[in-house]
Amino acid sequence: MNLTQLLQMPVEELLRGARLGVRLFPTIDAMIEHFADSMASELEANNGAGRPTRWIVPVGPTAQYWRLLETCHRKRISWKNAFIFQMDEFLDWQGRPLPTTHPLSFQGFMRRNLYDKLDPELRPHPENLHFPDPFAPDAISEAIRAVGGIDTCFGGIGYHGHVAFNDPPISRWYKISAEEMRESLTRVVVLGDDSIVVQSIASAGGSCDSIPPMAITLGMKDIRASRKIRLYLAGGARHCAVFRIALLADPTSDYPATLLQGHPDCIVHTDEATAQPVRLSLAWGVPGR
Repeated sequence: MNLTQLLQMPVEELLRGARLGVRLFPTIDAMIEHFADSMASELEANNGAGRPTRWIVPVGPTAQYWRLLETCHRKRISWKNAFIFQMDEFLDWQGRPLPTTHPLSFQGFMRRNLYDKLDPELRPHPENLHFPDPFAPDAISEAIRAVGGIDTCFGGIGYHGHVAFNDPPISRWYKISAEEMRESLTRVVVLGDDSIVVQSIASAGGSCDSIPPMAITLGMKDIRASRKIRLYLAGGARHCAVFRIALLADPTSDYPATLLQGHPDCIVHTDEATAQPVRLSLAWGVPGR
């Protein structure tokens, strides 16, 4: 199947052939609501059964965290027995972490908008919050092993198929095989040009100069080892093509999300509009075109 056929395939046919689980929602808002509610339900169920909660979490999408915060306060859901592993983080041009006060610091965002806003009696223990460290890249994987592995990896899929910041390596000098990318470990990466452009549109008004050029990311090996993977695509038009590629294209390091095919419990969530066939058109913003 070529790319044109994949992009134009009717939704029903796409879903029948999908190599990953799929769940569609009428709107992105409904999907984000489901994202937050599933996190709250899993945390509550584990607490009730006396089990720990072990998650990998993203900073993108982020809208679910406000509803999750409200639900945890309303239902008094404790994070005391939760172990949280952040999947990635921006780095500056020298490979150093941004200060947590920086508006684009992932760790700073999560602390300001979730962990520090939880009532003190509900907050996770500080030692249970893990962030990837460019100076000790294997430490986060060791911490995951120490708590017994990950129950659920939550995340998104990037414009070019990256999960966390597992950007497809683009070079005229070398090629990373699908198997090498599947087994990739936590590492420092130089962000691809397309990732910087998309991040700039979402976070900096289109100013690519404002986006840090490097990141540290959990590798695909830790992500794939999670017992469940739940991916949420909330980007609208920029996710239409990669949604279809992730579900049906052959596994390739060019689109790392395809390397999740074969996982025993991976579900991709998006809205019905994003799942529709892709039609080429220059009539941007013209009603009915």
